[in-house]
Amino acid sequence: MTTLFIDWQPSIEAFTIGSFSVRWYSLLWCAGLLLAYLIVQRLYRQQKIEDEKFEPLFFYCFLGVLIGARLGHCIFYEPQYYLTSGTGFIEMLIPFHRLGNGSWKFTGYEGLASHGGTIGLIIAMALYWKRMKLKPWTVVDNVAIAVPATACCIRMGNLMNSEIIGNVTDVSWAFIFHTREAMVDGALAPRHPAQLYEAIAYLVFFFTGALIYWKWYKSQDMSQTSPIAVGTGFYFGFCLATIFTFRFFIEFLKKEQVDFEQGMLLDMGQLLSIPFVILGMWCMIRAKRKAAK
Repeated sequence: MTTLFIDWQPSIEAFTIGSFSVRWYSLLWCAGLLLAYLIVQRLYRQQKIEDEKFEPLFFYCFLGVLIGARLGHCIFYEPQYYLTSGTGFIEMLIPFHRLGNGSWKFTGYEGLASHGGTIGLIIAMALYWKRMKLKPWTVVDNVAIAVPATACCIRMGNLMNSEIIGNVTDVSWAFIFHTREAMVDGALAPRHPAQLYEAIAYLVFFFTGALIYWKWYKSQDMSQTSPIAVGTGFYFGFCLATIFTFRFFIEFLKKEQVDFEQGMLLDMGQLLSIPFVILGMWCMIRAKRKAAK
């Protein structure tokens, strides 16, 4: 019996205008951020939070996620390159790569880590709520409701880039990625579409969190006496616990991203996920205890 796998070799460019091209990854990143913007804007209006306090949030979150994700990749996954030379340190900060002839080429930020992005987002939200004089738990809960939708878009961008691929497998839905990393002994091998698994999971987490929020909102009890009220930290905890628990287990199906992960019992993604899972569970337990009091 012949097994048919999915031959995956899409163009990484969504469209081209003259000499200017836009990649699917960049387009999906922007789509994810726009989606989060619209979701949180609606949540703020439902909770009667002034528009002028909402407007700066996008810029704080955008910069926090981008800077955090970039630094996270460079520090956690490739410190031997980015932290051991002046050229590497400069490349960590700017979207250019230095070629062998000494010239610089625009490449965009090739390498973004979700764990670093999460840390950057939390720092950005802290700066935002202090400036806007908003309650911290209200800010993080509202943003956390939208985050899984953005994460879904980003993982779809990884799929279009054929990066963060899974291990070799013979399941019928396996993808054949046309990249050097996907080869085994010089030949392309069918692999788990780990990016697609994550995208689907994050979409499910988004709708689950949104349904829980809707249940609270429709209850007409806008106080924080409910364990699922915005402002208790429940949604922030739910977001961290679900996303990083799934991230921990999906890593077992992924090909290692960097060489030093070979032979490790737990890879870097799993080690970095554990503190976020613990923090998420603590936030959810705290929300329940606060409501009980």
